[in-house]
Amino acid sequence: MSRRDDARTVYSSEHGRLCPHCGASSRRCQCRKQSKPEAKVSQPADGIVRVGRTRRGKRGKTVTEVKGLTLSDAEIRALASDLKKSCGTGGAVKSGIIEIQGDQTEALVTELEKRNFRVKRSGG
Repeated sequence: MSRRDDARTVYSSEHGRLCPHCGASSRRCQCRKQSKPEAKVSQPADGIVRVGRTRRGKRGKTVTEVKGLTLSDAEIRALASDLKKSCGTGGAVKSGIIEIQGDQTEALVTELEKRNFRVKRSGG
């Protein structure tokens, strides 16, 4: 079997998994420690928070999305935590968009309006 110059080891029984970027053991990898800024999804910068329900890409599960927040990443994460607690469900923050599990549109709209956000329902 010929060995190519661009061939790289992905797993070694000695070291375990190897980082695809630097080639070091995943435990000693420096790539993950260098934080990369999250890519923001282009959203309208009109100051209106949009709350909508979607199933796209969620294997049929309903998720309520909160888009258009003009807050820092830390503030978005804190707001997401408060919204999840007020709805009593789980969720996540992905690319500056808050995803709350289930159809929580009404609860999120009222909660965001209490916090003085301009809110619109989006989607169907």
